[in-house]
Amino acid sequence: MKNTSIGEYSSGEREMCRMGKDKEDLRQRRAQRPVIDVFDRRILAALAADSSQSYARLGESVGLSAPAVHERVRRLKQSGAIKGVHAALDGAALGKPLLAFVHVEAAGWGKSERLMQVLRFPEVEEMHSVAGDASVLFKVRTASPQALEAFLAQIHAVPGVTGTRSYIALSTYLERPVQAGVTDSWPEMPPQD
Repeated sequence: MKNTSIGEYSSGEREMCRMGKDKEDLRQRRAQRPVIDVFDRRILAALAADSSQSYARLGESVGLSAPAVHERVRRLKQSGAIKGVHAALDGAALGKPLLAFVHVEAAGWGKSERLMQVLRFPEVEEMHSVAGDASVLFKVRTASPQALEAFLAQIHAVPGVTGTRSYIALSTYLERPVQAGVTDSWPEMPPQD
């Protein structure tokens, strides 16, 4: 069989080769969802509860050897299933006891470059683009109502922002990171009497 260079093909044939290569590149670049099995979920749950555990201790709790756990954790980090390891900080102990959720209403899409600049403030813990009557949702933890008011002033100074609604948490019953478990079958709720 003759080995032909790409220059010897017609322009249509060259384009087909290029399209095939582009498809291959696209397939390789497309993010692959990691396959997470029962052991991975056990490891992730154990790490979510206490990320400072040694691989030996993790292995004991999930029923694998330390090297096997190490390899799985490496793979989970590489795939993006583990985005990082963080210390869980207490807002009140750090002088920021006021937790608020701020819904931002904006003309148009709302998520502007200027609005993104408020992410530089350490009081902002989360920012989400949302569907509904608000376009952006912030989770904010501040030192006082006055500090929350100063944050809101920063939001209202952004062109296009038409309003905000703030919800202040009085008590927190559950605050946790993403959980490794998945509910396979949701229970039917019993009717109220």
